[in-house]
Amino acid sequence: MYAVIKTGGKQHRVSEGDVIAIEKINGDKGEAVVFDQVLMVEKEGDIRVGRPVVEGAKVVGEILAQTQGDKLTVYKTKKRKGYHKKTGHRQQLTSMKIREISI
Repeated sequence: MYAVIKTGGKQHRVSEGDVIAIEKINGDKGEAVVFDQVLMVEKEGDIRVGRPVVEGAKVVGEILAQTQGDKLTVYKTKKRKGYHKKTGHRQQLTSMKIREISI
């Protein structure tokens, strides 16, 4: 059984027991989070696709940690002008363990 959920402007394919890293959501370690924007659910060969979401479906996850992603370096330059600029950032992430998928 798996589901496709939407969170943080992205879509994630999840199954029960999966550990995923999503864009930061508010909450402390151990808190339960309910995702109600379920775009698709598959259970024993039966596929339900929502328009845009599957009615009554939800995915429950538990927050494992609030972390940061790898550092990304952005380097800009313009040829023959002597211009260069180096910046970067680290994305704030939440590590989640999927506990339950229900239809």
